[in-house]
Amino acid sequence: MHIVSGSRIPEEGVFDMNLGNGDGGATGSELLRAQAHILNHTYSFINSLCLKWAIEQGIPNLIHHHGRPITLLELVSALDVQPTKAHYVRRLMRILVHSGFFELRDLEEANRQTGYALNSVSHLLVKSNPSSIAAYALFALTPFPKGHWQYLSAWLRDGEDVHPSTFEMAYGVPAWDAWRSPEINSLFNEAMASDSSLMAKAVVDTCRGLFEGLSSVVDVGGGTGTLSKVITQAFPHLECTVLDQPHVVDGLVGSERLKFVGGDMFVEIPSADAIILKVSTTPLPYVSNDKGRPCLQFNSTYPIT
Repeated sequence: MHIVSGSRIPEEGVFDMNLGNGDGGATGSELLRAQAHILNHTYSFINSLCLKWAIEQGIPNLIHHHGRPITLLELVSALDVQPTKAHYVRRLMRILVHSGFFELRDLEEANRQTGYALNSVSHLLVKSNPSSIAAYALFALTPFPKGHWQYLSAWLRDGEDVHPSTFEMAYGVPAWDAWRSPEINSLFNEAMASDSSLMAKAVVDTCRGLFEGLSSVVDVGGGTGTLSKVITQAFPHLECTVLDQPHVVDGLVGSERLKFVGGDMFVEIPSADAIILKVSTTPLPYVSNDKGRPCLQFNSTYPIT
């Protein structure tokens, strides 16, 4: 027997009867594997929501500050969990270990105890880590930024002049207008800064050649300037301008080589040798300009001509 994501699948030849019509002549074991594949994707949201729970509960931080692998009993004692529901923590942690977010290790003490430990993945969820993306993951897993995907079928049937994006179909306003809410804007900026911290390190470490010969760059949609601050520190010859919406950069203080400008990228981008745009991983237009055209996206510096 094989185990595929918790489903027991017979080996080839053990269950090789045809289970019905319309299956393309697949054997029984092939059909069960196909079913398991579908169900794994159908319920994949469970992994995401378990990750959300772990971040909300600060489990990566608890393990980090514990200084060694933490036992289930120690973890339950540190969490805000009703005693009658404590046994569910073991089940949730089992999913997170299986999904690769934590490791289960044997402790040096006797009694065959095991403890949960951080790995390279969960280290990125420790809030004190300068490269932490916990804020980004937590924002992405809230209902608001992902709810518009429920409208995918309706949006693809809809005329483009009616709803330029799934977000606008779901919420009635463009994404950038929705971010203007003080609460959402704060969460969004924190998430973008979290994502940019890790990207900034990668840019400085691996893309130094891109900045040779440049004296100025514009970070379009640069938020609170996390990426630009790292770039100006790493390249003393560069001047950086962060362009973002006025409500994002309002009150932010720059420096001699770092300036914040409020504006609209579809109207005007400040003059510079190159612009920087973080690429979006969504396969659909997430935001649009006032004419309904999807945003242009780049994954590196792009010269202005």
